[in-house]
Amino acid sequence: MIKPLGTYADFKVFACNSNPALAEEIAAKIGKPLGKAEVSTFSDGEISVNVYESVRGLDVYIIQSTCNPVNNNLMELLILIDAMKRASAGRINAVIPYYGYARQDRKVKARDPITAKLVANLISAAGADRVVTMDLHASQIQGYFDIPVDHLLGMPILVKYFKNKQIKDLVIVSPDHGSVTRARNMAFPLGVPIAIVDKRRQKANESEIMHVIGDIDGKSCILVDDVIDTAGTITNAANKLKDLGAADIYACATHGVLSGKALQNIEDSAIKELVLLNTIPLDGAKMSQKIKFLSVAQLFADAVNNIYNNYSVSKMFDSQ
Repeated sequence: MIKPLGTYADFKVFACNSNPALAEEIAAKIGKPLGKAEVSTFSDGEISVNVYESVRGLDVYIIQSTCNPVNNNLMELLILIDAMKRASAGRINAVIPYYGYARQDRKVKARDPITAKLVANLISAAGADRVVTMDLHASQIQGYFDIPVDHLLGMPILVKYFKNKQIKDLVIVSPDHGSVTRARNMAFPLGVPIAIVDKRRQKANESEIMHVIGDIDGKSCILVDDVIDTAGTITNAANKLKDLGAADIYACATHGVLSGKALQNIEDSAIKELVLLNTIPLDGAKMSQKIKFLSVAQLFADAVNNIYNNYSVSKMFDSQ
């Protein structure tokens, strides 16, 4: 049952282990220290949670991206939520900058699971009263929850960055048909046209044939997506744009999963600069020199403050 609003004397911010640097930065922007809690692992692999301060009747925010190792990070979040519920927290808000399993949001073939819905059920069942997340792979995932979801947008951060670069003869490029709306949302505030990479596979095991819809000859291009995983789609698209006469090629996304050979694919590609938001941490030792991270800490800090004070979250984006 959702608790009534406006009944919390104070709020506290806690974090699990997936992205401690971002959690610390969000807490600093809010002006509060992270709550005293320890999330560790027993020798047999079970997760242990200890909360060292009272949360009774308070508005609690738990920061945890469910990135790699996905299942461990998800269990950490669920167990800490359960601990807060049993400690009589007034309201429990799961702050999930990156929502893992979001790409398993529908049945593609017979007997497929819809894991994004299963994870939503688990978070609700654990005791969360609200979810705060960013750039879900599909916006309708918000409807998988029976609790309020505040869906933050990373696009304004990316738009501001590229607007400040003042790139000439710019075109925003969608790397596939699924990102066309995202490309339009970036192109509109920048006042530039879009292009679309059309990918088709005629037969199984045949090479992919790629075409580009739109004028990119001699133009600087920004490829835009929500998630970059193995970086195959984005780098293939960048290389094709280069072959067709594009000038400088940039790429950006909210979530940098960067699994498998992603970093090598990026290094070997025609991409000049890849801009990601820091919803997922990446080991600096493995970082490509082409990658730049922008912080989402201020946006999440503002969202937490607005939620606690019962202010609108959507109005944060009205002036963007």
